[in-house]
Amino acid sequence: MAEEKLTFPHSLVLEERKNLSVSGVSDVDSFDEDMIIAFTDLGELTIKGSGLHISQLNTQLGELNVEGNVTALIYSTDQPRAAGFLGKLFR
Repeated sequence: MAEEKLTFPHSLVLEERKNLSVSGVSDVDSFDEDMIIAFTDLGELTIKGSGLHISQLNTQLGELNVEGNVTALIYSTDQPRAAGFLGKLFR
């Protein structure tokens, strides 16, 4: 029996440019303190800033929380990839 891909509503909440909550995240491709690349059902989301830290990642619920100084949120039209190493690591 094949696994069904769960989809979640996608939303962003940015508070004081310091705390970012993202729903609808299927995976995180890469991250460091200046940039996080996440995959959502609506495409790739690049989060840029300084002192970025992933405080929570739950791909089963589609939740990502980031702390730090957020300077940019950039969407690309690329579709999300299958769950990668980081998605499996943070489940």
